[in-house]
Amino acid sequence: MESRENKVPCEPIDVCLLAGKIMLQSGAETYRVEDTMIRIASGLGISASHSYVTPTGIIFQAGGTEAAKLIRIVERTTDLEKVAAVNSISRRLVAGEMDSDEAVSLLRDIDESGHAYPVALQIAAASVSSGCFAIMFGGSWFDVVPALVSGGVGYAAVILFHRLIQVKFFAEFTTSLLIGLFSYLFVRLGIGKEMDKIIIGSVMPLVPGLLITNAVRDLMAGHLVSGLSRGAEAMLTAFAIGAGVAAVFTFL
Repeated sequence: MESRENKVPCEPIDVCLLAGKIMLQSGAETYRVEDTMIRIASGLGISASHSYVTPTGIIFQAGGTEAAKLIRIVERTTDLEKVAAVNSISRRLVAGEMDSDEAVSLLRDIDESGHAYPVALQIAAASVSSGCFAIMFGGSWFDVVPALVSGGVGYAAVILFHRLIQVKFFAEFTTSLLIGLFSYLFVRLGIGKEMDKIIIGSVMPLVPGLLITNAVRDLMAGHLVSGLSRGAEAMLTAFAIGAGVAAVFTFL
């Protein structure tokens, strides 16, 4: 088996790119990714470095004569614990509390670790929050149980469909369609009263709140390409959710 020492990158630019990749894949804003990479480079003794980050790629150039490198970002999720861990490593590097070898070792551990919470716990949290959202948006207590079930099934479905369907839009459309069908069946069976409140509560865990926030933050920071692309992605997600629910009302 290859030892960890053989996996350590030889160039500081690789440390910066690894940190940026982890942060961008975990839902960090592009300005934060650029700032962290430049800080890490400074901590490794590189005074002049340049970074350009979009939601789908990172370009980083260390020093005035070094060639730039590119990393392609394919999958993105939300894991703020990883973002905070990378930020902590960058601060320790700048403060001189660790060297590049230790930083790479910790970054690889973060990159190879799974999500902070198991899938079962994520589904349970989405289910409980769906019931609470149903009440918050004016539903009755009779709508809590249908929203709990529909929200839990919907969140489990979106995790499954994202693995099976490469196009994110169709995965989210299918999930919202399933939530609408479950909500309709609950009301028809007399278990719930207000189908609209059940649907609203159930789809709330799917709403791209962090994506919208990051899009606005990037636009305010002057990152127009990243802000517009994140905003377009959020709009497509919202449209997919709405289209799936509208399909249920149309055909039923």
